[in-house]
Amino acid sequence: MAKQPEKKSADAGDDETPSSGGNKKKLMIFGGAGLAVLLIAGGAGAYFLGVFGGKPKEADATHPAVTVKPALFVDLPEIVVNLSSVDQRASYLKLKIALEVSQKETVDKIQPVMPRVLDAFQVYLRELRTTDLDGSAGLFRVKEELQRRVNIAIYPAHVDQVLFREILLQ
Repeated sequence: MAKQPEKKSADAGDDETPSSGGNKKKLMIFGGAGLAVLLIAGGAGAYFLGVFGGKPKEADATHPAVTVKPALFVDLPEIVVNLSSVDQRASYLKLKIALEVSQKETVDKIQPVMPRVLDAFQVYLRELRTTDLDGSAGLFRVKEELQRRVNIAIYPAHVDQVLFREILLQ
């Protein structure tokens, strides 16, 4: 049997022809579209961030200036309490406290009920343990509890903050 020459099909010739012209065209279109999207997004971001000059923000113009009211302070007498302990070792806590209020009327309401305020403080402080006063978180909890108790004692007036002037733990 004699070999017959192989015939090339028409489809086989298509694979060998260079088609890079169509691929380059698609690449340019997608690249240009991507660049356009990036430019639009960057421009919009710059506009909203206020990079482009223009008028000042309206938010600054619409908010009125904040006025700070002067704070008034009421000094409490020095408090010395024996802390609660598991062992027989005595621990003492000495506090000097100031109450911050924003109205003169509140100061006038605190003075007549000062024994009630001091009693509420003494009862709470005597139940504390030395571990309750560890760290800033412990002192913060004590301040909040003292503020809650003084606000109950002088209701309907209220104290803005309880401030520790001196803390001594022995």
